[in-house]
Amino acid sequence: MRISNEIINIVPEIKKWRQQLHAHPELGYEEEWTSNFVAEKLESFGLEIHRGLGKTGIIGVLKGLDPTLGGGGNKAIGLRADMDALPMTEENDFSYKSKFEGRMHACGHDGHTAMLLGAAKLLSLKNDFNGTVYFIFQPAEEGGGGGLAMIDDGLFEQFPMDSVWGMHNWPGMNEGTVAIHKGSVMAAADKFEVTIIGNGGHAAMPQATNDPVLAVTAIVQALQQIVSRKQNPLDAVVVSVTQINAGSGFNIIPQKADFIGTIRTVNPDTRINVHKQFTEICNATALAYGCVAEVSVIKGYPVTVNDVQSSEKAIEVSSNLFGKDSVKTNMAPSMGAEDFAYMLEKIPGSYIWLGAGEGKSGCMLHNTKYDFNDNIIPLGISYWEQLVKSELPLR
Repeated sequence: MRISNEIINIVPEIKKWRQQLHAHPELGYEEEWTSNFVAEKLESFGLEIHRGLGKTGIIGVLKGLDPTLGGGGNKAIGLRADMDALPMTEENDFSYKSKFEGRMHACGHDGHTAMLLGAAKLLSLKNDFNGTVYFIFQPAEEGGGGGLAMIDDGLFEQFPMDSVWGMHNWPGMNEGTVAIHKGSVMAAADKFEVTIIGNGGHAAMPQATNDPVLAVTAIVQALQQIVSRKQNPLDAVVVSVTQINAGSGFNIIPQKADFIGTIRTVNPDTRINVHKQFTEICNATALAYGCVAEVSVIKGYPVTVNDVQSSEKAIEVSSNLFGKDSVKTNMAPSMGAEDFAYMLEKIPGSYIWLGAGEGKSGCMLHNTKYDFNDNIIPLGISYWEQLVKSELPLR
């Protein structure tokens, strides 16, 4: 793989931007400094800027060559990067570590933002494509649903586009490799909250009670059959109880007990079935112990599903850029979640994983010692550039 001289020349500047972004992490919908940074850079490239979608989101608009020069077509595409950080305290000690206790870029959104800025700079300098590119800088991916907020604020109405594209760095995959899925990429992430109401009393006289603690333990065990007996073993499902709360004293059987957790699925139809099975098991098991279940399944991010035709285009671009052997098309979906899913529900597109190696500290995403691997910055910019040229070719 050969990186163009144009990209090589701008990479040092992009790395500095990435490290500035890393030092100034902001949580979802609070990305004021980050949004100002992004807007300033885009304006310096000569792009048209739109602010305020999803509160702190930014859209940069770049049009191709004048029609008399063979460009200026009607087709438009969107390229998206997420901007928010995580509520974690960084344990790195390099010069650009987070300046703020309890906030850090532990998922690489600083790198995603920097690479998309780099692509905007490069494409604005060359302007060798036919159509319009919308650079989408999205807030609040980490649980805040910023992608949906931008859509609700009119993203696709104000900026009509034929396709939308995303990218995430992926530690554990070698630098120079790419994973592209035809279909499901990331799981739906749903939360459940369950209250079991029984009949409390003295712990020395359990026969006079309907023990909700006993009912909860039985329900947690019974829920395991959702994955082991009710689903196709080839259809990935996770049901995890992560917290149980009950009681106020060693000699008191409580009146109620609560538990919460998460359901992850990679098939939209399976998602519906699992929610139904979960509720049925909670209700039936509670009843068997003389208790009542109050069950709430709260939908989070939907399944991230790539459009097959778009993924085939991404595979072609990546194969030409990185080599066919470096493009992985058979990796299992991740049980993590991604709110780019909301955009892919509205507009066809593809979301790829860009191999990031082990990272400088050998840490995976959401780790207090994670740092984005700056070596992949030119790879990400190259992918964005070639994708734009492929989707918006000059006549």
